[in-house]
Amino acid sequence: MYYAMTEARHPAVKARGLHKRFVTAEGEVHAVNDVSFEVQAGDFVALHGPSGCGKSTLLLMTGALLSPGEGIIEIAGKNPYELNAEGRATFRAAHVGFVFQQFHLIPYLDVLDNVLVGDLVSQSVDDVSMRERAHDLLEKFNIGHRLHHVPSKLSIGEQQRVALARALLRAPELVLADEPTGNLDPENSEIILQHLADFADEGGAVIMVTHDDRARAAAKSSMHLDAGRLLESDQGESDKEEGDS
Repeated sequence: MYYAMTEARHPAVKARGLHKRFVTAEGEVHAVNDVSFEVQAGDFVALHGPSGCGKSTLLLMTGALLSPGEGIIEIAGKNPYELNAEGRATFRAAHVGFVFQQFHLIPYLDVLDNVLVGDLVSQSVDDVSMRERAHDLLEKFNIGHRLHHVPSKLSIGEQQRVALARALLRAPELVLADEPTGNLDPENSEIILQHLADFADEGGAVIMVTHDDRARAAAKSSMHLDAGRLLESDQGESDKEEGDS
């Protein structure tokens, strides 16, 4: 398999009783309220809901970037919040890939180095192997001819493909995508969604925050978040949503 996934012995991600509260000038906000779910290897899940419902907060907690106030997250059978900050960063680098609407590419690095920068935290595989894999991913995404261009020389669609290659570099168990098609035209959206679907088909798991009906249709299943609470929903439903959470 191209993405070199290993056979899963645990759910890709398992959440139990998640809560997250924030204190604002208007009072306490219960952004995530008693959320539980499991995502298995091979799943491609669209997470949707109205603006401000807690989608991005839930995604950050799921990716070991934001500690829950209550509850447990396990990724590939391990609770990353039991680790110290350094251990958690190393764990994320090995097991979770992130794709964001704004790409977060480093403007002074070329395409190849932007992909490889995701490997700086975790160095369990030699640099030569990672450079070869980065090159192969970029060729697969039809931007191999742009290896030594900086992001400002790329189209928006090409920049998102670089960000996706960075997320997939270490063949993680889980990819978390926050509005990955939000800045893209239909053609480039289709390219990104197809690569995410291919990743899931080869044994990875994807959770994608989206308000794009085309993106939801590309997923295998969906979860609906409303006022911090998670409701299972059918993939065929079509909610009208705008904005990020």
